[in-house]
Amino acid sequence: MSGYVLAIDQGTTSSRAIVFDEKQAVAGVGQKEFTQIFPQSGWVEHDPEEIWESVVWAIRTALEKAGISAAEVAAIGITNQRETSLIWERATGKPIHNAIVWQDRRTTPLCNALKKAGKEKVFTRKTGLLLDPYFSGTKVRWLLDKVKGARKRAVAGELAFGTVDSFLIWRLTGGKVHATDATNASRTLMFNIAKNRWDEELLDLLGVPKELLPEVKDCADDFGVTDAGLFGAAIPILGVAGDQHAATIGQACFEPGMLKSTYGTGCFALLNTGDELVKSKHRLLSTIAYRLDGKTTYALEGSIFVAGAAVQWLRDGLKIVKTAAETGALAHTADPGQHVYMVPAFVGLGAPWWDAEARGAIYGLTRATGAAEIAKAALESVVYQTRDLFEAMRKDWKGSGQDTVLRVDGGMVASDWTMQFLADVLDAPVDRPTILETTALGAAWLAGSKAGVWPGAKAFAKSWARDRRFEPKMDPKVRKAKLKGWDDAVRRTLS
Repeated sequence: MSGYVLAIDQGTTSSRAIVFDEKQAVAGVGQKEFTQIFPQSGWVEHDPEEIWESVVWAIRTALEKAGISAAEVAAIGITNQRETSLIWERATGKPIHNAIVWQDRRTTPLCNALKKAGKEKVFTRKTGLLLDPYFSGTKVRWLLDKVKGARKRAVAGELAFGTVDSFLIWRLTGGKVHATDATNASRTLMFNIAKNRWDEELLDLLGVPKELLPEVKDCADDFGVTDAGLFGAAIPILGVAGDQHAATIGQACFEPGMLKSTYGTGCFALLNTGDELVKSKHRLLSTIAYRLDGKTTYALEGSIFVAGAAVQWLRDGLKIVKTAAETGALAHTADPGQHVYMVPAFVGLGAPWWDAEARGAIYGLTRATGAAEIAKAALESVVYQTRDLFEAMRKDWKGSGQDTVLRVDGGMVASDWTMQFLADVLDAPVDRPTILETTALGAAWLAGSKAGVWPGAKAFAKSWARDRRFEPKMDPKVRKAKLKGWDDAVRRTLS
């Protein structure tokens, strides 16, 4: 059997498909951006049809660039933007509404009502999550309440709910498979992560009929085969994981205590806690890292809603750079005597604050402040937010000590300036791997190992290679002063 594996990486702003060869090297890539829809302040949507079309285009392009046919692909692995939710008709596959994106804040009133009713502890105990608009459950409730006839049709079994992975599986298999994996299910507010099943009490509290829900499988499992008419041959779908979980796997963080942080649109840090389901005391999330062969590995997660999105705002909103890559060089020219802080709470603040009402702010502006200082503040904000997560993890789990090494991936880690500042602020080593496509690689490994054409976990972990380690160099007094300024800026921003 061929060793080629195709990874679908369906992200927040673009869809990518990457063909990896038998040596886990990239053989071909297809990528296509799609529209971000903002119906009103705090609302974010995607057109599911545009997502689907971008995925199909990306797959065909990746196969063409790799110079192979679909018949030569051993398996497909899917990784996806998590929590983004949609409902579609089982009969036609047609969505009943745009997808509601993970960044969307429209369900804040529902979350607040459930908190006021004293229900947050129930959700946290069973799901490891907090009541926040970020997660899927309240989005599903909104769709059922707001789309005419949706609730009645859902109870009748006419509709299907899914995160983006489920929607893609449904479309790829021609409607034959309605499934998700344990990692995506664990982000819905409806899945009991200790018992590994949908929870009827939570479904009742949210008002979500169980008839809507997909089957939950292991991350490396049989998710059906693609319709042969799509790409010229039927390809088995053998791996699925939410993007941050796939990145954890791609970074080979298979041992308890290993920590990775991914810098994309948002920033997400996961700490492997093994078979121990750690209950956070510092408002981190307990989540399923991955589930393989029926065995669940857990993680502590810190979620930052805006990381690369702050750089996109500099480009598309303020228009002070033409490309995201310019920000590092621009920040390098900033006046070191100015202490400008950006708190990028464009869609609220995530962990450890969980303030859905907070909005972005910039502090320390003077008449001398220019584009360079604002660019620097944007990059630094990602680092400071990572530090908040890092400190919470150190307090929450005994295995996460001062000797922790952070493995990083995502678009922003190409900036040496940002990675050195990250090591300085964390006062910990930061490792950047040679392969930065870790999210797609993780999905590919799930599928390739299940197909038997790629190595198992131990051999895969040995193949992980470091491009560069960034060691902390900052004077402790300087670090302390900078963090004091950041903490004060956050305090002023919280609603």
